[in-house]
Amino acid sequence: MSVPKIIVVAGSSGAGKTTWVCQQMRDVADVEKIIYYSPGTGTVPVDQTRIASEFPDLQVFSDIQQAEFLNQIPSSDAVYIEWGFYLELGSIAQLLDNLTYRTVAVLPSDLKDSEYHPWANEIVRGAPTQTSNAESLWRAASNGQVIDENSLEEFWYEITHGAYGIVTRAKGIFDVNDGRSLYCDFVAGVPQTDFLELDLPRYLEGRPQRFSGLEVVGKNLDKATLRQTLSDCCLSDAAILQYQQQVKEILLEGKQV
Repeated sequence: MSVPKIIVVAGSSGAGKTTWVCQQMRDVADVEKIIYYSPGTGTVPVDQTRIASEFPDLQVFSDIQQAEFLNQIPSSDAVYIEWGFYLELGSIAQLLDNLTYRTVAVLPSDLKDSEYHPWANEIVRGAPTQTSNAESLWRAASNGQVIDENSLEEFWYEITHGAYGIVTRAKGIFDVNDGRSLYCDFVAGVPQTDFLELDLPRYLEGRPQRFSGLEVVGKNLDKATLRQTLSDCCLSDAAILQYQQQVKEILLEGKQV
């Protein structure tokens, strides 16, 4: 049995760790078995959900599947571990025990002499993120909730323009009223991108039975108001059913044309 290629990717919040991992996986698409693990995300696996939608044949492991992930390493051809900025670098060696692995740090080009520099086998130039030690991390799952897309756009504008504190990084996945699942991404100092529709089926039968949620990094975050505003954006059962019926009728008319 061949030894799998294990790559551990770490770095600053928003520098582009997930983007780098996705590019690597596209480059080795012909490899038979690839597995991905990003510990520490708990019940808000934003990156795991995004990656699983883009690479449906990939095995993606959550926190509660750590033992299964470790058991799958020997039979895998490529292993990617994305290590969040909020995790201790020293814990990687404990996780992988005596396994051999390559370390990659994705960092803004102006960051010098960080803890990542002596740790990494390779430094990748990432996005010019704005980070500080005073930042905190806030997460909220919203599984089963549906948000009106216009309300989501307003909420996202507020998040990215200082309504809830100084936000340096935000990402989330939301089910919207027409049944789509949208990925939202923001990094302070980096040009904003449009919402990305994930390659998932439209959910048009009641409340979605799949992940949705939000992760925000910043300073002086008003977490209580963030949570309340997110809740206020969510639609009632009656509104969800009404929107879903309208979308099904539109899609049916489109097929008949």
